[in-house]
Amino acid sequence: MASFNSKALVVLLIIGMAAIPALGNSGGPPYLNQDGDLTVKYGCTCHNNGATSERAVVMITSVPIMYELGEDYQLTIRVADSLTLSGGDGNSKAGFLLSSGSIGTFTWSDDEDIRIAADSDGDISHSDTDSDGVWVVTWTAPSDDSGDIDFWLVGNSVDGAGVPDTEDYWNLLAFSISPPGTISNEESDATLSTRTISVGDYDSLFLLEETDAQKEEKRQEAIAKQIYEQGNLFYWFSLTALIVGAVIQREVLERKYDEGPEYLALELAYPQALRQAAVSVISFVIAVRWLAEDSTLEFPPRALLDPEAQNVTDLTSFVIGSTFLFSAWFAYGVYRTVLAARAKPKVKDLL
Repeated sequence: MASFNSKALVVLLIIGMAAIPALGNSGGPPYLNQDGDLTVKYGCTCHNNGATSERAVVMITSVPIMYELGEDYQLTIRVADSLTLSGGDGNSKAGFLLSSGSIGTFTWSDDEDIRIAADSDGDISHSDTDSDGVWVVTWTAPSDDSGDIDFWLVGNSVDGAGVPDTEDYWNLLAFSISPPGTISNEESDATLSTRTISVGDYDSLFLLEETDAQKEEKRQEAIAKQIYEQGNLFYWFSLTALIVGAVIQREVLERKYDEGPEYLALELAYPQALRQAAVSVISFVIAVRWLAEDSTLEFPPRALLDPEAQNVTDLTSFVIGSTFLFSAWFAYGVYRTVLAARAKPKVKDLL
């Protein structure tokens, strides 16, 4: 008898352990939550101690302002952990429950993890926790005017433990679609366009979806920046080449016609050469130090502005290059001073 009881206990324990994942509702949430309220309207109260969380970002896109009778509207649902969206180590699985109050119908492709919700033929939910938290469904508007149609959406970002716990984060939103004729054709296209409805961490909401116009704007901005940087590079390279070329031409012509710098007395040449050498060395050291430390030189300095300010110009390459050129110019000045000190004095220099 004792052996039979032990075996029965083991069997019950195994059955209980096997049932634990089902408690996490990985195949879709129940019609009623643990408080006996509608899950789609009051949330998944068995998760996160029954409280909503801003970490759960719930979004639905392409929602029309006004529906047309019998028209199809493709909606995209997204549920995510805001910590994961920002690059942190957050939850990576999610589920949802969507209701239109049984007005209109929902359809979806076979590759979507979606099913008819439990105990409610008019609602839909996930059929398996999704790794990317994105589902695409088509809502077909009713064939007759049903007035304002209310929608409810609840999303749950879960840790994948298989049981409801405090590491699961859920949130919910509600919206409505106006009946035909609510908006006149004379109103602007912006008014007639679809919308995105979302709830959750504010910063993450704007990381979720980027419109084609925003992508194109970023692309054009990157192209403009690249052209600006390359144009600056070519300009300063050409200017430097012209200066170096002019100096070389001067040296060649002076040697060809046996000319050179005018005579400079030693008592004047020595101090001048020392000053030029000092400026050249100091400039060279500063430039090398900036280069070695990978310094960023901006104008106006961020210290005078908001550290996150965007209206600053990166002058690092320009300033470092100019400093090297400055050092080279004064080094050339030392060379010219030496030549002047060695030049033969003319009559006017002796008077």
